[in-house]
Amino acid sequence: PADVLLSLAPKSVTAPVAMGVAAQIGGVPALAAVFAVLTGMVGALSGKFLFDLLRVGTDGPGMMARGFALGTASHGIGAAQALQSDADAGAYAGLALGLQVVLAALLMPLAFRLF
Repeated sequence: PADVLLSLAPKSVTAPVAMGVAAQIGGVPALAAVFAVLTGMVGALSGKFLFDLLRVGTDGPGMMARGFALGTASHGIGAAQALQSDADAGAYAGLALGLQVVLAALLMPLAFRLF
């Protein structure tokens, strides 16, 4: 159904922001929160395995990439996981999380109004 699809749209931001965005675009806020938490958990649990499988390095640039990817895709839970593995990865995860939240909160409702 359309309301479920609209609730899936903001799944890669934190749960409170996902609820607000879902409410603005016509989704179900509670369902958006569940999807956001599940996305974060799956990303945090599978991140190390995927990075190792894709041979993302554990040196400086590799940890920056790992942190930024976890912060973008897995939001708060992924940022916490990145911080546990490396301080630089945690910093980049926090940066990515902040950018993702601000951009999603501003651009998603605008994009759904335009299209």
